[in-house]
Amino acid sequence: MLSNVVGKKKTIPFPSCAAQMYFSLSFGMIECVLLGVMAYDRYVAICHPLHYTVITNQCTCVQLAAISWSSSFLSSLIINVLTLSLPCCGPNVLSHFFCEMPSVLRLACADTSFTELVVFIFSIIIVFIPFLLIAVSYARILLSVLNMRAAPGRQKALSTCASHLTVVTVFYGTAIFMYMRPQSKFSSAGGKIIAVFYTVITPMLNPLIYSLRNQDVKGVLRRAIVRGHESS
Repeated sequence: MLSNVVGKKKTIPFPSCAAQMYFSLSFGMIECVLLGVMAYDRYVAICHPLHYTVITNQCTCVQLAAISWSSSFLSSLIINVLTLSLPCCGPNVLSHFFCEMPSVLRLACADTSFTELVVFIFSIIIVFIPFLLIAVSYARILLSVLNMRAAPGRQKALSTCASHLTVVTVFYGTAIFMYMRPQSKFSSAGGKIIAVFYTVITPMLNPLIYSLRNQDVKGVLRRAIVRGHESS
């Protein structure tokens, strides 16, 4: 993707486009499922702290990771096969900065209603169900936090969830808007802007968002801010 964006050559072979679409969709789906798993992990840690090590043991973590990866790769394969099997009459010009399923689907000169239906079904399974799990988990977490008497306990619980909620809001908001609406209402310009959020901005912010809970990182950030004020 970067070579096509930066380089002068703006064409991409069909196999490369297919691979790009497959892996971008697969990794996006994996993140959706893993964010749901992370919400469940926080629910167990806050609402059932004494049973945390029993419920989220190593075997359970391996099984959840395996389900996340296998289901996402399989779902992406089915969607890609259906999308790429549609005929394209040309000109095969993508109004996008990478090969993404909605943009590639717009090139088809045949009826795409069945493919859109399959995409919507997989979006419910891979995107909406984990999002529902996140919503239920945080509803239970909120009730548990409100019942806490100690203020430090509330602050620690909210701090544990803050980074995850930030990523969920940015990633899920744009992904649901992109994939769970009819392609007939899909705007090319709007799609490119939305795609930037879950392909560039969210991955770029992830290390910063998750590491800000680390005391060493906070200390380095404070010292950098102080030095910046002193030098100015």
